[in-house]
Amino acid sequence: QVQLVESGGGLVQPGGSLRLSCAASVSISTFSVMGWYRQAPGKQRELVARSFSGGSTHYADSVKGRFTISRDSAMAYLQMNALKPEDTAVYYCRGQRLGNDYWGKGTLVTVSS
Repeated sequence: QVQLVESGGGLVQPGGSLRLSCAASVSISTFSVMGWYRQAPGKQRELVARSFSGGSTHYADSVKGRFTISRDSAMAYLQMNALKPEDTAVYYCRGQRLGNDYWGKGTLVTVSS
């Protein structure tokens, strides 16, 4: 059973930074796509960033220039800089591997002064 586990969420002031991590029970290198999604209270889950096995990345317009997705064989990461109150959400890691889709349970990020 493939599992994804997020960590690194917490409370941060506006303008601050956080790095989220996603650990998998198998090598991250075996995932064709790794992504970060978020869901704010009362809103639908939305894509934040994706990393493809060929090396390309894709970002939501709302986070371009502020967030960076990366991965190594063990973990996937989301570096979040210049955080805004509207970035407050539960952040989920998603991995696509061998035709299957896996989700973590999420980590809460709260941006508030």
